[in-house]
Amino acid sequence: MRIVSLVPSATEMLFALGLGPDLIAVTHECDYPAAALELPRVTRDLLPAGLSSAEIDAAVKERTLRGESIYELDRALLHDLQPDLIVTQALCSVCAVSYDDVRAVAEEIDSHPRVISLDPHTIGEVLGDAGTLAQATDRKDAAVELVQDAAARIDRVRLAVRKARPRPRVAALEWLDPPFAAGHWTPQLIDYAGGDDVLGFAGENSAERTWADVAAARPDVVIVMPCGYNAEIAHREAEMHRDELVRVGAAEVFAVDAAAYFSRPGPRIVDGLELLASILHPELFPDAPAQALTVEL
Repeated sequence: MRIVSLVPSATEMLFALGLGPDLIAVTHECDYPAAALELPRVTRDLLPAGLSSAEIDAAVKERTLRGESIYELDRALLHDLQPDLIVTQALCSVCAVSYDDVRAVAEEIDSHPRVISLDPHTIGEVLGDAGTLAQATDRKDAAVELVQDAAARIDRVRLAVRKARPRPRVAALEWLDPPFAAGHWTPQLIDYAGGDDVLGFAGENSAERTWADVAAARPDVVIVMPCGYNAEIAHREAEMHRDELVRVGAAEVFAVDAAAYFSRPGPRIVDGLELLASILHPELFPDAPAQALTVEL
């Protein structure tokens, strides 16, 4: 099967199911696993480089209001590739090329590729996507193994923190200028890791807040996880907003790699859960799967 992935999280899921050899193209943002970097790119970013967080937010809102995507699809290359399956998403207009554009292009391609849209809102739905892809690609055994392993790791964390006290009040911010409360699966991850999300709601969209809202929520811990950024850039963004973070009044602020563990609904959100558990309850989880950078206030 010739597969094109138009979402980084789908690329990760396809590789996890053993479908790497069937992938023939990915997006310009697909950087994991390393083998994805060797594949042709069928998208590009339409926003100019070097924009600040506030400028990115303004540009995204402007294009969204006009009904335009922030990514461009290489239609000619997609036609040349003649895929059998295209995996995309309609969950977030900021995260990938327009779903309608993908469907329109697919109808024009001679190979008449099937289009699958993955749109998870919860941890269960993220894991369910493994089954969706497996059913379309005859990888059911691989999906069962992947889901069972993920479920076992999730259960280990939940059991370990079941009686942990106190449960820190957590504010997860997936953007800082303006601040956005992380939604979808992130509030669930915080809950499973032994914390109480004071801004986001499980299964709901991420939502714009004010810094006054964040302070009024009285978080004990702030997790800075700007969508699509790694831990180092997240830490830099946090330092740029140090004054606002100080006024929030949290005892601790950490910057994490959102692109790897939180903003992409793929297999590595389980690593994100374990990372959160190590932040909130280091006495129970001394060995974190990744680094959380402390923001000095």
